[in-house]
Amino acid sequence: MKKKVLVIAGPTASGKTSFSIRLAKKLHGEVISGDSIQVYRGLDIGSSKVTEEEKQGVVHHLIDILDPKEPYSSFDFQRMARELIDHGDFFPIIAGGTGLYLKACLYDYAFEKEDEKLPPADPELESLSNEELWDLLLKTDPEQAQKLHPNNRRRVMRTLTIARRTGRKQSELEKLQDHEMIYDAFIAGCTMERSVLYERINARVEQMFENGLCEEVKGLLDSDVTFDDPGMRGIGYQEFREYFLGNRTLDEVKEEICRNSRHYAKRQYTWLNHQMPVHWFNVLEEADCQRMEEEILSWAKEN
Repeated sequence: MKKKVLVIAGPTASGKTSFSIRLAKKLHGEVISGDSIQVYRGLDIGSSKVTEEEKQGVVHHLIDILDPKEPYSSFDFQRMARELIDHGDFFPIIAGGTGLYLKACLYDYAFEKEDEKLPPADPELESLSNEELWDLLLKTDPEQAQKLHPNNRRRVMRTLTIARRTGRKQSELEKLQDHEMIYDAFIAGCTMERSVLYERINARVEQMFENGLCEEVKGLLDSDVTFDDPGMRGIGYQEFREYFLGNRTLDEVKEEICRNSRHYAKRQYTWLNHQMPVHWFNVLEEADCQRMEEEILSWAKEN
């Protein structure tokens, strides 16, 4: 019998954290964070890291476990999340996460060690800027590009490397796998009107700046963390690079974070709709939340 796993998915700022905690308390579960930035110590404000108060006593895993200079990938998430799911003595609830992280964990998603661990063979890639790498990826494997962020240099380079070494696109190689779920997973998707979501994203970014996001980034840089380190490649951090070089104002940084976050939310919707069987519900409508909660609790009781 497949083990049950609840997944609370959805775009950024859609209310996944609060709903996952709500269900964790109902199911006596624990939350496994699927976020690629909240794993890093010291990156709190820009990642909207769940606070102790927000946790309401619910145990959270895969948060604050790495230094910003340490790499973290879908391969690492797959390994650690499956260990928690398979051997943990609790009802597992994955909250948030990059779509590829979720798929890597839930499905029979196999990684080639060479693809995941070795640096690109062609030194030409190292000399290219993030923008140049992204343009090359759009030409080489546009389907795979939809799953990545343009500033995720490591993953963009890895995807290009796969194409150069194998002569085949990563998106094509992934399609050769069975893509069957290895768990009995229920994927609940938090959603709302797109215009409301974008307003929430803008308000969240504004709150980040009020909470000291710029000071957080400066403190990281002062502690010898750089914008090329794995932890600093996410939205909310990478946009500060030009500011600290003196080429951009804080208002411009704020607007870029808002814009990149909105674009990311749109890509998250698209990816989840095409890649996973999501049960969507309007997180701002209590009746819809209650309906989804009842569906989840009924599923959780099934043998």
